[in-house]
Amino acid sequence: MTPPTAINWDEYLQLVRGDLLRYGMDLSNILGCLIKHIGFRYTFFMRSCRFLKGKIWLFPLFVFARLIHGRLKIKYGIDIPYNTSTGAGLYIGHYGGIVVNQEVVLGKNCNINHGVTIGISFGGKSPGCPRIGDNVFFGAGCKVFGNITLGDDAAVGANCVVTRSVPDHGVVVGIPGKVISYNGSAHYVVNRV
Repeated sequence: MTPPTAINWDEYLQLVRGDLLRYGMDLSNILGCLIKHIGFRYTFFMRSCRFLKGKIWLFPLFVFARLIHGRLKIKYGIDIPYNTSTGAGLYIGHYGGIVVNQEVVLGKNCNINHGVTIGISFGGKSPGCPRIGDNVFFGAGCKVFGNITLGDDAAVGANCVVTRSVPDHGVVVGIPGKVISYNGSAHYVVNRV
């Protein structure tokens, strides 16, 4: 089931503030962050589209935000639909090859690196989309598929393929992904909301 796309002004500001905090900035530095950080630029327009959706009196702004969001998607290789349920503090450190299915639920303070795919599985043991907890780190090139849960403070290693649920604080590596420790993502996810 697709989550509702409409958010109100207070929710929008909370999400943008959370994203800015992850880049070490606040609302007074929003313009500088838009210029300097490509990941924030993408999430700003993604969140703007979600806020403007369905507000008839703001339809021209919605069209503008969708055009910019679509352009950034092609230019930087980031494909996170605006109606994806994402918590505050989304951090995209390096762009390129990032794909997140719109049915995925991302918690707050997630780090997504380049080459990450979080998608749906139509067959196998657990068809569906992942549910991601808070403070989760995704290493470069990792793939996460199926109706699974990644617990809070989990860390997924580079090039790992995750098709089974990961407990809170679990560190998973390899193909297929296996939990190797319970040290979690504390050293990778900083500036938390």
